[in-house]
Amino acid sequence: MENLALTESTYYILLSLYHPQHGYGIMQQTEQLSGGRVRLAAGTLYGALNALCEKGWISPLPMESGSRKKEYQLTPSGFEVLKRELARLEELVTNGRNILQEEEA
Repeated sequence: MENLALTESTYYILLSLYHPQHGYGIMQQTEQLSGGRVRLAAGTLYGALNALCEKGWISPLPMESGSRKKEYQLTPSGFEVLKRELARLEELVTNGRNILQEEEA
């Protein structure tokens, strides 16, 4: 699996799907986790969800009879992508801190 840098929106969508959720829940959690920086409009979110489904990173759950809420969940591949992105971000922070500490010394 190649090392990809995710957009902030994609990262938060995947993170929001650590537990299965419907679209509105993803929108709310993304905004909350990002401190309000990432606000997903419905059209943007559903376009992203379709793209993530096509990549195999998430999948829709079977809909309950009579329900209009479509829920999504991370796939094992999506979970790996999320873990790799977290490791990449941690490396960025570590490298930045190391450089700044060298400059301050």
